[in-house]
Amino acid sequence: MDAQKIKNPQKYPKVITDLPEAVIQFKGIKAWVLQGESHQLVFFEMKPHTQVPEHSHDYPQLGIMLMGKMQLTIDGKTYLIEKGDEYVIPAGAKHYATFLTKCRVIDFFSEKTRYKTKAAKQTC
Repeated sequence: MDAQKIKNPQKYPKVITDLPEAVIQFKGIKAWVLQGESHQLVFFEMKPHTQVPEHSHDYPQLGIMLMGKMQLTIDGKTYLIEKGDEYVIPAGAKHYATFLTKCRVIDFFSEKTRYKTKAAKQTC
């Protein structure tokens, strides 16, 4: 099979959406989890104007913006994160985000239980 280049994709391909879907407590966010032995790689899709309230965790978080724009505040300092930007949220840092447009983000969590997943998809 030849590789396919997708210009300006608006959603994740089936290879991602076939992963277990994360249980997300905020409206306007969907996510799929690639589970590692001691970490998670999470593929997020956010609707415009979605907000994640201030929180912190005991482990660092690394992310990359694939599509869209968000305002990310880490320990009181606000950054505009756009397509191609990477960010690191240190362990214990208070942070929150507002997604200004539709966004697709990939985040790495060095905690294997950051997100629980919904029941496995049934296939026939």
